[in-house]
Amino acid sequence: MVKFNFGEPPADEAAADISTECQRQLRPLVDKIIQAAVAAGWNQKDVLLALADLAWDLYEDRRGDL
Repeated sequence: MVKFNFGEPPADEAAADISTECQRQLRPLVDKIIQAAVAAGWNQKDVLLALADLAWDLYEDRRGDL
């Protein structure tokens, strides 16, 4: 299981800081998912697009809660 280490959000909810921290922690995990899919014969571009679709769907599902 992967452990994430999110602390307090940046002051004033600075979007750039939040994005940087999310990328720092999530990018290695996403890279591993992509590498595993490509090793299994999946198309890298298709996997990246599917992950982008997933992220957008998660955003859309929760947008009303924001």
